Amino acid sequence: MRITDIQRCEVRPGRLVEWTLSPETVATAAGLPDDIRPPAYIQESHFRTARTVREDGLFVPTWLGAAFDLPGPVDLDALQEALCGWMRRHETLRSGFRLTADDELRRFTLDSASMSLHREVVGDFTDPAVLIAHLEHRFDVAADALRWPNLIFTAVVREADTSVYMAFDHSNVDAYSLHRIPSEIHELYAAAVAGRVLQGPPVGSYIDFCESERADADRIDASHEIVGRWREFIRRCDGQLPGFPVDLGLEPGGGPLPPQKLLREPLVDAEAAAAFEARCRPYGGSGVGVLAATALVLREIGGQPVYRTVLPLHTRAKSRWSESVGWYVGGAPIEVPLDADLDFSCALRTVRAELHANRSLARMPLARVLSLLGTDFRPTSPDMYSIVSYVDARSLPGAADWARLAAYGLIRVSYGDQVCVWINRVPEGLWLASRYPDTDIAQKNMRWYVERLRDVITSVAAGD
Repeated sequence: MRITDIQRCEVRPGRLVEWTLSPETVATAAGLPDDIRPPAYIQESHFRTARTVREDGLFVPTWLGAAFDLPGPVDLDALQEALCGWMRRHETLRSGFRLTADDELRRFTLDSASMSLHREVVGDFTDPAVLIAHLEHRFDVAADALRWPNLIFTAVVREADTSVYMAFDHSNVDAYSLHRIPSEIHELYAAAVAGRVLQGPPVGSYIDFCESERADADRIDASHEIVGRWREFIRRCDGQLPGFPVDLGLEPGGGPLPPQKLLREPLVDAEAAAAFEARCRPYGGSGVGVLAATALVLREIGGQPVYRTVLPLHTRAKSRWSESVGWYVGGAPIEVPLDADLDFSCALRTVRAELHANRSLARMPLARVLSLLGTDFRPTSPDMYSIVSYVDARSLPGAADWARLAAYGLIRVSYGDQVCVWINRVPEGLWLASRYPDTDIAQKNMRWYVERLRDVITSVAAGD
């Protein structure tokens, strides 16, 4: 799907309906015993970072969401049944966390039978701007990392069609999870309208994955090779995790988190994306190519001798997790020396070699590694480091219908001192979205980055 924010996802007027967990479900959850399966390290880090930023006096929404249309007059009862069925299928959506007296984060999990939704008609909206402002504020409150429940479903109902907007705290979902939502909800909704019970194979539970991943992570100590490799990488980054190596116009020495700005647009069309992929395929594909092109462009803009980054990689190593909703993301350290004679072919080979050497490091949660390094990595920003992420989403169910159904993955642009870039390959080509600090210098350099990235990709696609 194309990634954007709630302001730019084709919101149209209509009657707003919302679903939250029912009061009975919330009351049942309050009395549940602890689930022995612990939070993932990435979930715990997310929770504690959100709390630290809040204690520093700033509310920073970090929810993710999905938007898509349902054609034709809507059956709200069937849609509610579809939403309930979807939550029952994915266990993490029925799970939350609470703090103990000694500041431990403990999980609780509802069983499927205890889960129900409450529906409310909010009212009619005739002005899209007013509706957008309402949705953003509602999502900020309902999908807050420090509360539970921390998700919400809404629908904007019209005679000809209905737009569905969903928001989740990041602890529940990753980008891959969002991409699967439109097709899955459409399928469940069609079954509910037809009075059918949709039978399908069981989906792996993200909570089971969290338990397994954490058990593996807790077996290592500070002497482990993975910890040593991260230690050396961070040392070469002057004791920090890497940022985006261009001037962002930020005051030295930190200070309050600056507001962010969104940049989102098509990068190249389908024909150029296919030609770029063909050129990069011997080295690992377009994901390698995007990182190689980024290295060349950042050498031009920032003048740094080395491009260092943490590359986000999915951790769905087993097929049982392939359709599961959850936050299956790790990070691998990447270093590309930016020599004066570096060209695209050389950059491709370097990135491929770095990925081959370091991909396995993404399976170890970085939060666990940082805790073993003994360094003060007190989080003061919702983003631990800057990223450039690439996803080829064309093979996912329903991809061919995303444009017709106005399907988007939603990010919340609020506050932050890092740069996050997402490049998705969709049927129409390559789509780029980025959030970055809202300064004049950052806006100039990010505009430069995107234009030069497009130039490099187009040039490579053309065989230059």
